[in-house]
Amino acid sequence: MRTPQALRIYLGDHYAGSAAGLALVRRLARTRADTSDGPVLRQLEREIAEDRETLHDIMHALGVAPTRGKSVVGSLVGKAGRLKPNGRLRRRAPLSDLLELEALFLGVEGKAACWRSLRILAPTDTRLDADRLDELISRADGQVGVLEALRATAVARTLGAPPTASDWSAETGARTPGGTA
Repeated sequence: MRTPQALRIYLGDHYAGSAAGLALVRRLARTRADTSDGPVLRQLEREIAEDRETLHDIMHALGVAPTRGKSVVGSLVGKAGRLKPNGRLRRRAPLSDLLELEALFLGVEGKAACWRSLRILAPTDTRLDADRLDELISRADGQVGVLEALRATAVARTLGAPPTASDWSAETGARTPGGTA
């Protein structure tokens, strides 16, 4: 079965984006390693690395080769985030955590959208494992919940507004009706 060109481009773009997301979560895990966020960020780093490898495997099953140029660009985009003006010249600004968590949140939402798109295709393409895609969608949704909880805490730490139960659920990290998913 031949893979349509649009799907090849779509997957290549997501693979490039995954390089940026992985670089970002690695930086966050490193800079927050000695905080209570450290273990959570390290777990997210492992999962996001696994998800990138899974995307690579899916691409391979579909006969799609990653484009080296796009992957390099994705990695550079992840590193370029460090160049943004943040009110500090030589050291990391507290606002960096919040902005990077929000960027990672958006990246994971994009990854979930990719898994959902592939899930739509699975019934008509035997190369796609619907059950595995369901697992990946569930994991991405869990990652979004965790990132929202970390983001709410970063808001409180950085901007001075305490997170409330209507913003996020401390037990599950899931967004609640006040911040619906």
